[in-house]
Amino acid sequence: MPFIHRVVLVLWTLVIAACTPHQVAPPTAPSATAEPPVAVSYRASTWQQLPGWPGEQISASWSAWLQSCTQLRTRAEWKPLCDEAVAIDRGNAAAQRAFFERRFAPWRIETNAGKNTAFVTGYYDVLLKGSRKAHLGSAPIYGVPDDLLAIDLGGLYPDLKNQRVRGRLQGKRVVPYWDRRDIDAGKAHLDNKILAWADDPLDAFFLQVQGSGRVQLEDGSFLRVGYADQNGHPYHSIGRWLVDRGEFTLEQSSMQSIRAWAGAHPDRVTELLESNPSYVFFKIQPQSAGAQGALGVALTGGSSIAIDPRFIPLGAPVYLNTTRPDNHAAIQRLVHAQDTGGAIRGPLRADLFWGDSREAAELAGVMKQDGELWLLWPVGVVPQ
Repeated sequence: MPFIHRVVLVLWTLVIAACTPHQVAPPTAPSATAEPPVAVSYRASTWQQLPGWPGEQISASWSAWLQSCTQLRTRAEWKPLCDEAVAIDRGNAAAQRAFFERRFAPWRIETNAGKNTAFVTGYYDVLLKGSRKAHLGSAPIYGVPDDLLAIDLGGLYPDLKNQRVRGRLQGKRVVPYWDRRDIDAGKAHLDNKILAWADDPLDAFFLQVQGSGRVQLEDGSFLRVGYADQNGHPYHSIGRWLVDRGEFTLEQSSMQSIRAWAGAHPDRVTELLESNPSYVFFKIQPQSAGAQGALGVALTGGSSIAIDPRFIPLGAPVYLNTTRPDNHAAIQRLVHAQDTGGAIRGPLRADLFWGDSREAAELAGVMKQDGELWLLWPVGVVPQ
């Protein structure tokens, strides 16, 4: 077996063992899988079956669609669709609706067990206070470590499409990368990778959860940072950690309740944060770029979602039917799969980007809604 294949299999086995609560037998190529397979079905639907179609903000969504097209039009199968879309008047909602109805077909996303209720959360573009230098109580925001290995398994084995493992070299051995506790303890030696210091460790943590944000520095200037990579460990919800310890109920769990608990228990904040071994690394982005998602385009508040790309391809239009977390009013709109997230796993999962306002932070922090998802896929092509 070639050396790189041996490295991949060793790294794969080690990462799976580190990330699961039980022992996993070493996989054999090419049939190895990262997680138990999830059975997904795409049920052919009609436009009349989409609640409220075309939704309450198709023109705002059209702008997000054109953002997706800046990436999609480089692919042969998407180029004709995007070329046609660019020529449509941005203010002509009727023409935009007609474009989607003519060029796409809706497919309801379900599991093979017949489940079709999605779990919909929210996220936002973080604004936090920080500085260029460390001070008492501050927390570092790191760039990507030089020794972080990221191997795309799909490039070696088609069955492992969209699966990537991360690790580091220890002598001649490949081992899992440092987890949050180890990184906080300085074992990764990342002092030369510090982009800035967040005034509040909880703010730095939520920046990692949200994936992008702005740091207002002590001189009043802003530093925009965006997701660059991750340490390869699974995301564990700190809200769930608190629920499991009886600090509050699952229904009470929100970003706001977590902040309140941390304020009342400052001596346990480190313990809380280190219950999540996942760690996100950032890169500096231009201020003008706005919050960017995994598709590589600027996110649009209310019209961009994070998804699991194993089931909803990045760039695809999606019709979302859910409710607001504050007044439970219907959200029925066209959105676009422009981002991913460590906690966004499975076909019936979406994370709605709310924007960068204070209201966006408040809504994202409490959003835990049921919903429905329809993948909009080019006419004549069956999603798989």
